[in-house]
Formats: sequence, structure tokens, C-alpha cells
Amino acid sequence: MPTPFDDFTPVPPVAFDWDEHNIGHIAKHDVKPEEAEQVILGDPLDFGFDPDANGEERWTYIGESNQGRILVGVMTLRGEKIRVVTSFDAERQDKLLYLEMKAGWND
Repeated sequence: MPTPFDDFTPVPPVAFDWDEHNIGHIAKHDVKPEEAEQVILGDPLDFGFDPDANGEERWTYIGESNQGRILVGVMTLRGEKIRVVTSFDAERQDKLLYLEMKAGWND
């Protein structure tokens, strides 16, 4: 008898590109790599796309870490990996917008 999982293809794990530069940069904002990853892998709001920021495409998201911090994260793709360019606490008005959108008040 067929099951719903017969055609299931596992999603490969997401890989992040971390080095001393981006780890050091987000540390200046008191953000840990794990928190930045949680924001991107969670259910963030798309905050923008810049097709040519410093010669590369960059996406900006706002989301919540497992610790409940609402952070902005800027990322780019380097090959098959996600590279976090920066991450920092969202400003008050952005936090409010994020919470309103998540609650469905802004539909």
C-alpha cells in the first residue's frame, strides 16, 4: 500500500559560510552565528533584495532567534552556501512591523 512518503525526497542540509570576518562582524552587534542561522532558517520576513550590493546579490530578512531576539540578517550566496554578511538587533519600528506581520494584523 502506498504511503505519503513514497515520493519524499529529503532536503539537503543548508550549509553556511562562516569565517573570522563575518563571525567577528556580527559579534560587534552581540549576535552569535547560531542566532543568525536561526533567523534565516526560521520563518523570516523578506525585507529586501539588492541585486548589486558590492558586486554580489544580497537579501535582507527580519526574523526571530530561538532566544526570542528579533534580528535583521543580510545574506548572500557563495556557491552552495549561505554567507551571513551582517546581523543585528532590529530597530523598534521594524520589530513592531515584524510582530504585526507575524500576528496577521498587516494582511
